[in-house]
Amino acid sequence: MPAVQPPAKVLVSGATGYIAAWVVRNLLERGYAVRGTARSLTKGDFLKKVFASYGDRFEVVVVEDIAKDGAFDEAVKGVDAIEHTASPFHMNAVDPDELIKPAVNGTVGILKSILKDGSTEVKRVVITSSGAAVLREDPKPITFTESDWNNQCLEILKKYENEGRRNEAPNLAKYRASKTLAERLLNPPFVFGPAIHEVTTPASLNTSAAIFYNYVADGAKANAAGNEFLANTGTCWIDVRDLAEAHALALGKEAAGGERFIVSAGLWKWQDFIDAANDLSPPPKLSTTLPVGIRGAGKTAEHLTIYDTAKASRILGLKYQDYRGDGQGYAGRLRSPRVVDKDFGQREKSFNFRFL
Repeated sequence: MPAVQPPAKVLVSGATGYIAAWVVRNLLERGYAVRGTARSLTKGDFLKKVFASYGDRFEVVVVEDIAKDGAFDEAVKGVDAIEHTASPFHMNAVDPDELIKPAVNGTVGILKSILKDGSTEVKRVVITSSGAAVLREDPKPITFTESDWNNQCLEILKKYENEGRRNEAPNLAKYRASKTLAERLLNPPFVFGPAIHEVTTPASLNTSAAIFYNYVADGAKANAAGNEFLANTGTCWIDVRDLAEAHALALGKEAAGGERFIVSAGLWKWQDFIDAANDLSPPPKLSTTLPVGIRGAGKTAEHLTIYDTAKASRILGLKYQDYRGDGQGYAGRLRSPRVVDKDFGQREKSFNFRFL
């Protein structure tokens, strides 16, 4: 799989999504041409406005249902590479197939569409998976590498299925199974950071941003969760912009072809982000009160899931932002003028996390 360099054309599936929108932006900034898929032209109109300055180097095509046979047949024509990010991420599924079928069929389907196109020019495919396809739950700390696979979640689903209770399996197991069954290449953990895709109400925040908002920006919800929860809940994370960078590097690095990469900035507990938010100066202007918790409690909490990211550092040369609120780390770099406020209107503010 040869590397793909600008000004090649790249197909980005699910371009209106949280991660994909940043992937599109990163690629355009590097000089690539980008074709993004959206479920409808209406959904794609927002990104057309966001990326209008790039002219005809950005286009949107409609793929209504990624799980449908032949969904990507037209979209893959004339592109040099593919960044496949489209896959559901939520914890509301009843039937596991609500997550598994789109994840698996979307991934297999886009590969079939490439092979079906006799004149294909596709040289490389980068697929977004998740740390969920790598880890397994264990009472003792484990450091995971790219050689690890999460078969535990498949065993959990099988157990519930054998008991005739498939729909009652834990939602996290359903999501992890969808990633394990569909996965290849980039494996990020929780993804946080500013949103550039369309967000019109707090309810329309993507899953990870909504969770972040609830425990870092909304004091009432964080306090209801309790100090013990804030100090001990958390795993690993990556800034969405660093993940977009990883996607671009995976296209342009020859040695990245055919490889699987864990991409993670490191460990966190909710208390760590809360401390960073409270360290900001000037403080963020919010319609809610920042939680406080027990300052520093996250630093002494135990972490059971640890990722070895040496491979991504060695081959991709990927570097990560941190979450410190000192103006140099994660919190300090997330200053943004546009947020979705409580009244669902767009207002000019300086809010480092931009998740209101």
